Amino acid sequence: MAYKAIADAPVVWNLLNGVVCLYKSAGQSCKATKHSFFIKLASELNSMKVRPPYTYVDIDGPTTKQMDVIVRPSYADNPLVCGPRYSADDFKSFVTTPLGFNTSGVMILGVNKGTKKAFVIREQSPLRTYRLKCALGYETDNLFATGKVIGEVRYKHVKQHAMEKHLSIVQASHQRIAYESNGVDPASQEAYELAVRGLVRPRDSKIPIIYGAKLISFNPPDFTIELSCINEYEDYLFAQVHTLGHRLNSTATCTAIQCVHHSFFKLEDALLMKHWTLEEVVANIANNNRLLRKQGRLSDNLNRYAAKG
Repeated sequence: MAYKAIADAPVVWNLLNGVVCLYKSAGQSCKATKHSFFIKLASELNSMKVRPPYTYVDIDGPTTKQMDVIVRPSYADNPLVCGPRYSADDFKSFVTTPLGFNTSGVMILGVNKGTKKAFVIREQSPLRTYRLKCALGYETDNLFATGKVIGEVRYKHVKQHAMEKHLSIVQASHQRIAYESNGVDPASQEAYELAVRGLVRPRDSKIPIIYGAKLISFNPPDFTIELSCINEYEDYLFAQVHTLGHRLNSTATCTAIQCVHHSFFKLEDALLMKHWTLEEVVANIANNNRLLRKQGRLSDNLNRYAAKG
């Protein structure tokens, strides 16, 4: 059945079960993004054909004569009395990995029955890739461009090859940490066998690990780096930029941060706010379901989780 042929809100509501890939704007929390998203969906649902008010049986007339049995609509269930049929609070949701307030980009949201799928995705400790725009020569009190400038340092001596070298050192040192946290020597046969099985994750899920660090552009004082990592958080990424600046005998501050890849979800899969419509969301859920079925071990875990109830 084509979506545009559906006029009944309850039918569309039943299609809103799955994982949605949204684009979160910077300067907004995940909670606020979710609320805005569900308000738009609820508003569109309420503009469709919703269920009629419940009815009640009214027995009317004098008790000394035959009384009339009349079925009337309940005013207590009328939208003018109890409010719209759908509201943002009606949706169940679960964010796989909340993005920071200053971070924009890919945000994975489980909706209604899709919260189970979102939970399983989070449990897999998915790899995420961030693009960080940075500036050399100054630092702020919160390590981000919105903070108060607390120091300015020269930066013209910083060269592209030196930055690339330090990023490769960061990547190598973090990969060593991933092996050592599993009690494995990175140069051993055991480490090779561990790597063959896939991404080597630390045993402690609270340890941030950077698996990829590369320079995307270099135009001093501005530069852009790309970090692929797990168990990260916004302030940790800001601190990496700050540390990089000091290693180059200067200082650096992050000016913008964007999540461009979350597990197998890419930036082009994310719905912009202008696309937060029922038609686009239903199509996005269907596409994401197809992606999930292709993900081998993740798909198996989803099936096992569903079997548990």
